[in-house]
Amino acid sequence: MAIKLEKDAEQRLIGSIQRYCAEHLDEEVGELKARLLLDFCLREIGPSVYNQAILDAQAAMQDRIAELQTECYETEFSYWKK
Repeated sequence: MAIKLEKDAEQRLIGSIQRYCAEHLDEEVGELKARLLLDFCLREIGPSVYNQAILDAQAAMQDRIAELQTECYETEFSYWKK
């Protein structure tokens, strides 16, 4: 599965990569090189980040489901205890 970005986000990331290279690596990088680096990162690093995000979302959902047992519990047969 390839990660697809919105065109606006892709352009902003390319600009960010170019700026990073200029400021931190003292190297001017053109749009093509920045696009190739972005593509590499999305293909190589993206799946690991995506998988971790899914695991985090699953854990958060499981925590919420566990809370349902205490938050949505109603005592049974309590009419005569009033």
